[in-house]
Amino acid sequence: MPEIMEFSHAPVLLDEVLDGLSLTAGATVVDGTVGLGGHAAAILDRTAPGGRLIGVDADREALSMAQRRLGNFGKRVTLIHGNFADLRELLQDREVGPVDGVLFDLGPSSYQLESPGRGFSFRLEGPLDMRMDRGTRKRAADLVNRLDGRRLEDLIRGYGEERWAGRISRAIVREREGGPIETTAELAALIARCVPRRGRARIHPATRTFMALRIATNDELEVLKKGICSAAAGLRAGGRLCVISFHSLEDRIVKNEFRRLSGKCCCPPDFPVCRCGATALLKVVTPKPITPTREEVAGNRRARSAKLRVAEVL
Repeated sequence: MPEIMEFSHAPVLLDEVLDGLSLTAGATVVDGTVGLGGHAAAILDRTAPGGRLIGVDADREALSMAQRRLGNFGKRVTLIHGNFADLRELLQDREVGPVDGVLFDLGPSSYQLESPGRGFSFRLEGPLDMRMDRGTRKRAADLVNRLDGRRLEDLIRGYGEERWAGRISRAIVREREGGPIETTAELAALIARCVPRRGRARIHPATRTFMALRIATNDELEVLKKGICSAAAGLRAGGRLCVISFHSLEDRIVKNEFRRLSGKCCCPPDFPVCRCGATALLKVVTPKPITPTREEVAGNRRARSAKLRVAEVL
């Protein structure tokens, strides 16, 4: 097991999250993506002496490191292996009543990105895995090597918003005829060869494709929709839900789910009647997302695309 400090990181939008959760001493808070425990430790400090933190994560390795980081807080911490999409059931199974706050910090953790064996990064040689929960069966390599060209193109364009999705998918199909594509380095090099680069590119040409594969491997967008609903159902009246997203697809889902759960219809304008099931369960605290300061971005590159939205249960 790697040392915690080797993968330590500054939690994104920390002060803004603590303010958004509106915490008081003794509060019970769920960190649905506890990761290495950065936000969790600050939440425990803010809710001392009697506050409780329930940390959920799909990654057993991350939970082990969070346990080590949060061990000094003793019985105030409960860590659960699971998916935040099932948050309400996870709390009910442990007879936890309505909680005061919930946090989701989306996307892979620093540990996952910096671990070659997890396959999240195109910059590190490793297996084409990308599973948040290594107990699940579907790997990114399965999508790359088994989907037909059209479905692969749709995946890359839809989840990665990649303009060269057709060219990339065709290159993948040709390449795998000679044998399966199994490593991050193989796929990243293939994408780099077939995507035009004009001048100094702002991001690596494989960035969007890797993001699309990660999202599909972990069903992240569906998990997010379910997780928001599950969190709203598990919060007390006046409890706060904070969600940090890192790309437009996630932020759009958070915005639309908050809007729907606040009772505002999200159906297309040409629908004769509402079909989205909009019900007033919460109010939106942040009409526009909170973004990091220049100072935070300068000290933590991971924060540069972060957006925080906050809602309160009625």
